[in-house]
Amino acid sequence: MTHASTQVTPPPPSRQLKTSDYLYGLLSLILPGLGQLLRRDYKRGIAVFFAVATAFFTVLWYDHNVWFSVIALLWAWNIWDAVTMPKGAPISVVILLWLFMAYGIGWKVTSLDFKALFSNPARAESIISPMLRPDFIAKKTESIKGYVDIQINCSDSPPSGIRTENGITMTVSPTCARVTEPIIVTGTGFWPNSSITFRWVTPIGSIVNSKVLETDDQGSITYLLNVPPESLSAAPDPKMPLLHQVQFVQSRDIGGWEISKNGKYILQGLYETLALALLATFIGAILALPMGFLAARNLMSANLFTKVIYFIARAILNIFRSVEALIMAIIFVVIVGLGPFPGMLAITVHTIAALGKLYSEVIEGIDPGPIEAIKATGANWLEVVRYAVIPQIVPAFTALTIYRWDINVRSSTIIGFVGGGGIGFFLYQWIMITDYSAVGAAFIAIAVVVVILDFFSAKLRESLR
Repeated sequence: MTHASTQVTPPPPSRQLKTSDYLYGLLSLILPGLGQLLRRDYKRGIAVFFAVATAFFTVLWYDHNVWFSVIALLWAWNIWDAVTMPKGAPISVVILLWLFMAYGIGWKVTSLDFKALFSNPARAESIISPMLRPDFIAKKTESIKGYVDIQINCSDSPPSGIRTENGITMTVSPTCARVTEPIIVTGTGFWPNSSITFRWVTPIGSIVNSKVLETDDQGSITYLLNVPPESLSAAPDPKMPLLHQVQFVQSRDIGGWEISKNGKYILQGLYETLALALLATFIGAILALPMGFLAARNLMSANLFTKVIYFIARAILNIFRSVEALIMAIIFVVIVGLGPFPGMLAITVHTIAALGKLYSEVIEGIDPGPIEAIKATGANWLEVVRYAVIPQIVPAFTALTIYRWDINVRSSTIIGFVGGGGIGFFLYQWIMITDYSAVGAAFIAIAVVVVILDFFSAKLRESLR
């Protein structure tokens, strides 16, 4: 019986360290990455220096000594790597150490405290509960209102103290008074045996007193009260005679449902948002087209002049793309005032920069064969673009523009928070006055619109492939 012999390949002999290897390690001890640079591995040397330097200054800024242990490990790794090159130490070690330091400090800097989410359940419930009852539709109602003027701090010509309109008569006695003095308000012509709301309205339109009362069998109401001290809270001079209003307001259901007042604001805001995003995308895409061609390396590398134009175009796109649209909106609001127009300008500028960058990358990724073939015929730059570039980029450009419109719809929602119009403007107001039912309705409406737009834009992009 014969046995098949097997050959075992011996492991390669380990490289013996030389004096020069220790010298490179010593240089990296003095300056991280220096040994790698002298070994002509420039990318590794720069990466090592950047990793150690950024980690060192981050820990120095955070001022927490425990993290200097990570710096020591990075420095030791850097020395060992310089000594053992060309094989070097595993680069994954420095990446993991740097990420461990970054995430550890980031956790402290951002003050992450998940317990805070559950520390005040009553407050969370007061916000979330109204949002689960969105104010978009309401029962149909009809309302009637009567009011009469009263002067606080009497003058030589006080008001008449009586007013009749639409069958409702309102009287107040006396017709002028000072703060805390008693007055009698009477109203007739209202719905009988129904609740009615009394309101005291200041000259600037704010309600400082409100109370729910009841009319009698004849639809009349009489209410005795003292002039509220809050009525003069916004008066420029507490002794100045000013006209205020006392009102009676009634409302009742008439059957059926209708869009609520806030619901109408939501529809108005959504329309402004969609129009704003559509116009910004259209103008931005048109202006981004020439920037995309000028920022494409394969089209602008023919000579020194075109290369200069290429770098200028790239720089412009990078500068405007680095500034968030929200910051631009704040600047444009200061320049042109509140409304959808500054929001449209901000999104347009950001769209030009974003689409210009994407367009240029699409152009750089096209098949160079048709370009070389057209150039071989002696065609100029414009002819090369017309016959070799445009036919290849139209589907990708169209898909990117549609996708950008989808992004702009969501961006325009945030733009409204700084006065840029759209649904965000109303949403900010509702948050400020703690009307979370309207906030919930706005959230739902925004989500529905975004889902619908995402569905149709995805279908359209798919058809263009």
